[in-house]
Amino acid sequence: MKDLREKAKLVEIFAYCLMPNHFHLLIRQLQDNGILKVLSNLQDGFVRFFNLRNERKGPLFESVFKAIRIDTDEQLLHVSRYIHLNPSSSYLTTIQNLSAYPWSSFPEYLRERLPIIVNTEIVLGLAGGKKQYEKFVFDQAKYQRDLEKIKHLALENF
Repeated sequence: MKDLREKAKLVEIFAYCLMPNHFHLLIRQLQDNGILKVLSNLQDGFVRFFNLRNERKGPLFESVFKAIRIDTDEQLLHVSRYIHLNPSSSYLTTIQNLSAYPWSSFPEYLRERLPIIVNTEIVLGLAGGKKQYEKFVFDQAKYQRDLEKIKHLALENF
């Protein structure tokens, strides 16, 4: 039975974070067009749910998803950190409460919640383990938050 499930998987998820107006996914495509199929189904399903719940019709999203190819292990590690820091950088939660943000895979990396849909092994292996990954993420939390502030200040001046 496991072989059938493995063949049916379109993507493997390494990290995610749901934000109020967007989401971040760090995924590996396992089948041709796997990412396209998963994101299309995810967005279409959410639009149907949202429209039904709010008695409305029509699209919700302005544009299609953006994708960046990860070429190195170092990029994989840094992108996972960026995704996990996003709720703090956007002031949805404090840096201290980041591991409790419920719509992120970060608690799964810290084993505060068992991994359900996320493969944590590769990223944790690259970081050297759970404690090292936690330190890797938190060491850049203030810096990433400051960068977000600067980005928004710079955009306001145009």
